[in-house]
Amino acid sequence: MDEKVPLPTTSMSDEAAVYSAFGIPIPKIDRIKIFSASQWEDFTLEWVDSIRENYKEVERCGGAGDMGRDIIATDIVDPDVWDNYQCKHYKSGLTPSDIWVELGKLVYYTFIGEYRYPRKYYFIAPQGAGTKLSNLLKKPKLLKEQLKLQWKDQCEKRITSTTDIVLAGGIESYLDGLDFAIFHAVPPLRIIEQHAKTRWHAARFGGGLPLRPTVETPPEEIANEEVNYVKALLDVYGEALSTVVSSVKDLTAYKKYNRHFSSSRFEFYSAEALRTFSRDTLPPGPFTKLQFLVRAGVADVLDADHDLKFLRLTSVTNFAALLPITDNPLVERLTILDKKGICHQLVNDGEFGWGANDE
Repeated sequence: MDEKVPLPTTSMSDEAAVYSAFGIPIPKIDRIKIFSASQWEDFTLEWVDSIRENYKEVERCGGAGDMGRDIIATDIVDPDVWDNYQCKHYKSGLTPSDIWVELGKLVYYTFIGEYRYPRKYYFIAPQGAGTKLSNLLKKPKLLKEQLKLQWKDQCEKRITSTTDIVLAGGIESYLDGLDFAIFHAVPPLRIIEQHAKTRWHAARFGGGLPLRPTVETPPEEIANEEVNYVKALLDVYGEALSTVVSSVKDLTAYKKYNRHFSSSRFEFYSAEALRTFSRDTLPPGPFTKLQFLVRAGVADVLDADHDLKFLRLTSVTNFAALLPITDNPLVERLTILDKKGICHQLVNDGEFGWGANDE
């Protein structure tokens, strides 16, 4: 009798085949829990910087000598107004005992004039605030009273290593007058949702790049940003036609070159759209590296002997279209039009030209 083949189990589904190659995906809310403390500060900086419309400057202060400040965000109108984003990467939700010394530092250093009292103070933790702290942050008066009660044990010897900071006299009066409604804890899911709109998100969490927007048709008028490569194209057509082609209008009588010109502009705009897409979805670098790869890939074709500039141009752009680029994060959104358009970008930037000695 033939041996029966066992029915597939849940672990042998189509998803399992994918997981065998890439592993089971880690939900983002769980991934942030395994960040290092430094990665958590970087992640927070990326997120705060993404809401830059509210701020003029966003900078990282965390480390020795930060005086209780991690990420500082300065108001866009008044540079003396600022918000603090305090990063805490703990294995569980924040408790009141996790924040007393931070509040103590804020009170002390603003009291002695090291910096101004902030407009808002946010605790940023991968598991957010625990129930007890969350409730306490909603009661500013009680929060202040609890800080005073905890000061001797939690703050007096921990604010600075050089001296004990006793809560008495002027500093106690100063504390009594502070607004404790500025303290909040930001839910981690909200941070992840907003971080997803940044250029850093794919690099942090993977999952591939979003779809590219449709490339818009080039405008009728030549933009200032196009002048160099357009001038080079007109020179190429002029040599091929044995006449002077001084403007785009001169091409209307020559269908072949008019079509080529229109295609070249669309390729340029496609590459420009990819540059913008890279800026919006990835950290700096990938598009510049892509340009370098295209430049290196077409170098021999560019330097080969060609009877006409038009032959050099088409040989280079056609070769660029076939380049097997694999080692760049933009490759999953890269098209033939982009690779040809990058050639026009390089001409536009003066990296090379279509003449034998145009470098």
